[in-house]
Amino acid sequence: MGAADEIQEAARLAAQAGLADVAAIERLAGGKNNQVWRVTLEDGDDAVFKRYFHDPRDTRDRLGAEWGFLTRAWARRVRAAPQPLAAEPENHIALYSFVPGRKLDQDEITAGHVADAASFIASVNGDPREVMTAPPGSEACFSLGDHIRAIDRRVARLQTLDAEAPHADAAAALVRDLLQPAWETQKARIAAAGGADPDAPFPESDLIVSPSDFGFHNALWSEEDGLIFLDFEYAGRDDPAKLTGDFFSCPEILTPVAHLDAFVDGIAGALGLSDAARARCALLLDAYRVKWTCIILNDFLPQDDARRAFANQGARDERCARQLEKAETKLSLIA
Repeated sequence: MGAADEIQEAARLAAQAGLADVAAIERLAGGKNNQVWRVTLEDGDDAVFKRYFHDPRDTRDRLGAEWGFLTRAWARRVRAAPQPLAAEPENHIALYSFVPGRKLDQDEITAGHVADAASFIASVNGDPREVMTAPPGSEACFSLGDHIRAIDRRVARLQTLDAEAPHADAAAALVRDLLQPAWETQKARIAAAGGADPDAPFPESDLIVSPSDFGFHNALWSEEDGLIFLDFEYAGRDDPAKLTGDFFSCPEILTPVAHLDAFVDGIAGALGLSDAARARCALLLDAYRVKWTCIILNDFLPQDDARRAFANQGARDERCARQLEKAETKLSLIA
């Protein structure tokens, strides 16, 4: 599909949103799962046109999750996220307001930025909370058993690496010698702390509507607007401990773990979460470092290579070498 098709589709969505005609469209770099364009309108305003990855082997409704989360945020007057403007779910495309700004470098992240992130989560979950009206997020966890099974599945997938992938032997050795032993240790630790029934459901009052893949890798900062958070294609109802584990484990722009207690207190205090919910955030941190090691190694799986090829992520050999190094670094953080 060429640029002319994107212009036509963006123009159709702009008309649905009551915006001006499309003057130009420019592909933006950085999308890992989707294709994203900056749309310049005839009146000088900008918007973002997004085409979502879809595949019969991956049935997640990325557009529906993002659209639902942003609709919820804007209904609660949360403006630290793009405005949803128009969508065509049947064509896997949507239009959003354009957000100016830049990504923060890791060494720029301050306690204030982390407090803003916690405030964003609290505001999206503000009154009326209505958490149960939101669909489950991607890999949502509603018990300790859910957390364990979700990571178990990711570790198991890495038993069948693509033998044709660059550096496949090194990836297999890392999984066998480092990742699997680390995960077995964490499972035992979680079981020891979790009580007799790992499948006991968490109270509804301890759940949140989560953006899921949440962190400073999905945020832009500007002097005028402060932090604006992006990319909610995995969002939905979930355990705040999963959100916290992701927030402090995503390797692209790693949130300093020194801010973990303040982040958890900011969310739990605002939403009245229980002491058990707070404790889970610390208990599961290393488990989520294992999970993110698995995600880092997804480039060695055939399906995920196809997904990244859709988003134009560059040569596979370079990616695989880079991901191996990241995986080793992530595992080194586990106590």
